Amino acid sequence: MTHYLVIKCGGSVFDKLTPEFFKSLQIIQESGKWQPVIVHGGGPAISQMLDKMEIPTVFHHGLRVTTQEVLDVAEMVLSGTMNKQIVSKIAASGGKAVGLSGVDGGLFLAKPTSLAKLGYVGEITSVDAGVIRSLAGQGFIPVVSPISMDEHGQHLNINADQAAASLAVALNGKLCFISDVPGILVEKDGALTPLKQVSNLEIEQMIELKKISGGMIPKAKAAVDSLKKNVKEVVIVNGMMPDCLIDYTNGVEVGTKIFLEEEILHA
Repeated sequence: MTHYLVIKCGGSVFDKLTPEFFKSLQIIQESGKWQPVIVHGGGPAISQMLDKMEIPTVFHHGLRVTTQEVLDVAEMVLSGTMNKQIVSKIAASGGKAVGLSGVDGGLFLAKPTSLAKLGYVGEITSVDAGVIRSLAGQGFIPVVSPISMDEHGQHLNINADQAAASLAVALNGKLCFISDVPGILVEKDGALTPLKQVSNLEIEQMIELKKISGGMIPKAKAAVDSLKKNVKEVVIVNGMMPDCLIDYTNGVEVGTKIFLEEEILHA
């Protein structure tokens, strides 16, 4: 039986990933036990392109306001440049990949977020994973941009973490967030040590105490949200270690596994 492994790569990590990382995707797929699916973001690249095109960026409580003009650039970068770069890197490593977005094949149906001030930003309401299963069945590694559309055909910008979580639920798969550090790090005996596992309640406490900071906060929060949406398992691993995904799929403890404490209490 093949299990789906949804791998979320943020735009800030993408440039650091080595050819060995992309080769590992092919190795995992060839094992026959696991089918990798990539979901990617691209925030930094979108910001660079907006600056280049001299399109002003407005933020509302730290979130980018997506006008139609900003949405067009986001779609160009995410579903175009970034998506095809990942497909090319997998191909260069000997794999076969197909790039698509949430729009294609009706993969993601979305609705505008309740915060109207954010413009064309949406949240996923349903997933039709048929196109992913079909591509996987033909030996391809799907590479997914989170741009989606609503029932009227209006395209919407979707948070890539949410897209990855929604897809992992639909595929009854596991979810892996790629980082540039070996999981969630805590100070122990004067050195930073990765946690093997951590609960949602511990994460909340660590964020409050500023023991988790920077780019790890959205990853940790997204991991907890994913579990609450019934994703089977969530880990944060170091994509700079080429064998991290191979080790994970072979049952080796890598990165930080995140679990819901309520589940343990009621078990």
